[in-house]
Amino acid sequence: MLRGPEQPYALHNVRTGAVIASRVELAVDSASRRRGLLGRDTFEPGSGLIIAPCSAIHTFSMRFAIDVVFVARDGRVKKTYAAVPAARMAFSAGAFAVIELPAGTLARRPAAPGDVVELVPADAPLPSQS
Repeated sequence: MLRGPEQPYALHNVRTGAVIASRVELAVDSASRRRGLLGRDTFEPGSGLIIAPCSAIHTFSMRFAIDVVFVARDGRVKKTYAAVPAARMAFSAGAFAVIELPAGTLARRPAAPGDVVELVPADAPLPSQS
């Protein structure tokens, strides 16, 4: 992931096989982590932003609500927040990364604490569900 952040990625839930986001952006350097979603007017359905390393986010100056998934280094979901509005903070002690999604994504494609999410090249076939 860190070697090719410009490559298109998708994110799926290993337990359910569901694609959580079909277009994932990576924010893995200092400038992109600071910027995050700030300054955007919309966050398209099917999109996601992974910020790593990161264990806390804020939505100050944001123009829309987001769903938030904090994950450990191995992709295990530690904590989720649904529809976090502007001017809020969210965190998860010990998280390695945060996945920001358009509000409502987790209602349609759940990721619960303990699930494992996996980042795969967008054009790769997903592993079969076990």
